Amino acid sequence: MSDFQAIADRVEIEALRAEFTDAAMMRDRARLAALFTPDGVLRMPNIPAEATGPAEIQAKGEQLQAQWDFFIQNTHPGALELDGDTATGRAFMHEVARALDGRQGVNFAVYHDRYRRTADGWKFAERVYEVRYLDTTPLAGAAPPA
Repeated sequence: MSDFQAIADRVEIEALRAEFTDAAMMRDRARLAALFTPDGVLRMPNIPAEATGPAEIQAKGEQLQAQWDFFIQNTHPGALELDGDTATGRAFMHEVARALDGRQGVNFAVYHDRYRRTADGWKFAERVYEVRYLDTTPLAGAAPPA
């Protein structure tokens, strides 16, 4: 692989991670699910939730989204290791959320990722969400009216 190809792969994978966050923030579950390979897995052990394949990932996302008053997710780049048509990496998350049932908080988390190059570009083969810090102190702010 040329240095140019490695640079292009890194840029494409960073764009994939950014697209995931944008789709989550815009509540576009179909777009978010399309970022996974047909056998891609999204695991969130702390929720707990797991889904395999775009259809399940979209359905699980819609189920979780229906519980939100608001959700803010910020992604920070982490490690990335390329290996031909596959790669592994991490993305660090800072999130603020409130559910309709009153659960709320701030957390810091890590996505442990496996990526695969497809005919449509890089996709997630697996995303595993790990919360590293959780503060459930009541939030002082509120979401503006829709």
